[in-house]
Amino acid sequence: MSINKKEMNDEGYKTYENDEICVFWNANMCKHAGKCVNGSSEVFNPNRRPWIDLSMLPAKEIAKIIEDCPSKALQYELKKD
Repeated sequence: MSINKKEMNDEGYKTYENDEICVFWNANMCKHAGKCVNGSSEVFNPNRRPWIDLSMLPAKEIAKIIEDCPSKALQYELKKD
């Protein structure tokens, strides 16, 4: 399934990306369950700006963490397999 970046941005998602992954985050949907931070505080650090640093883990590991987001405030699309 392909995610349309423009549609995600129109729905209020902020985009973070590198060559391997595109991560979308919607602050209004976020329930602050902490699963992302608990998954990797190196990637997801709410005390840092920007709070998502995609350089800290491989894209597939980031994707696995995002899959546990209960509110779907975090979503992703891998650019390469």
